[in-house]
Parts: sequence; C-alpha cells; structure tokens
Amino acid sequence: MAGSPPKTAGILALQGDFEAHRKAVERAGGRALEVRTLADLEQCDGLIIPGGESTTMLKLLDQEGLTEPLRRFSEHKPVYGSCAGAILLAREVTNPAQASLGLMDIAVERNAYGRQIDSRIAHIPMPEGDDLEAVFIRAPIIRRMGAGSTVLAEYNGDPVWVEQGRTMVTTFHPELTGDLRVHRRFLDKL
Repeated sequence: MAGSPPKTAGILALQGDFEAHRKAVERAGGRALEVRTLADLEQCDGLIIPGGESTTMLKLLDQEGLTEPLRRFSEHKPVYGSCAGAILLAREVTNPAQASLGLMDIAVERNAYGRQIDSRIAHIPMPEGDDLEAVFIRAPIIRRMGAGSTVLAEYNGDPVWVEQGRTMVTTFHPELTGDLRVHRRFLDKL
C-alpha cells in the first residue's frame, strides 16, 4: 500500500557490529530497531543477526531468553545473518564444531579464510553488472547447502550470499561498505 510506513528490521544488539547494520538499514530506506529483549523482537518484521563472535552471541541469546523465541520468530518472519550471524543460522558448524540455531540447511566452516590478519576486501562480479564489495573478516565458508538454496554471490567458487526461503546469509560484512544491495534485498522480504 502506497504511503505505508516502512517495516521494522530488528538488529540483534547483544554483541557485534549491530550499529553498522542499523545505519545500513536506515540508508536503504528501512526502519531499524536494536533487539535486546523479547519485547523488542516482538516489534520486528524481520531480524538481522550481525557479525561478531558466534559462541558469545549464543551464550547471550540463552542468558536473555531469546534462543527459542528467535527460532519461533524465524518460522514466520525473515532472518538474515552476516558472518557470525551465518554461523548462528547454520544447521552444521565445523572448525571447531559448535551449537547453532539451525535455522538454515547449510554447513559452515568457521574462520575458513584464515585468521584476522587474512581478512580482505573483495570485489565480486554480479549478474547485474556492478561488482559487489565484500569485506571478509575471519569469515566462514559455506561447505554444503540444502535443497531450496539460491546462491546470490560467489567468491573464489564458494557461495558467500545464500537464500533459503525467507532466510538469508552472507559470509561477508555488507554493513561495512556503501553497497546496500544485501540490506535492500532483506528489506524486500519484510
């Protein structure tokens, strides 16, 4: 409906660079809400899980009582995870193995590109012509994708931007660039 207020994209704000995602959502024309409590989550039309430290985020989700509510939320609303967020959404995590939310049928290998010193900025060719700037910081690699996966971008032959239904992940940090394509695609799901 024309003139409708923008939907609310929640950004999990327990740990990681949630502030950069908030700014990217706003630059992309969306409304952002930092999510720290169940009451915050209930106000959202979708949720972004930022990069950061995946094991720390899992502990904080449990401490705040958000783990099961987030799983229920994902049954009806879109969820997007970048870098550590992709690790949290994966069904299987290796290097080392760890628990996850298991919301997306993918397997990821943590820190697969190397240590912090091996972080990089890459320019990924896209079908529409303009390269996508991708910032990889201790990034995971998606090693397996389940049925219904759509690869939206690859780097060195590995999928780095993948969708399954209303769930989406990137193994890079789009919030650290001026390119808003990832955030706009997420906002279109709301």
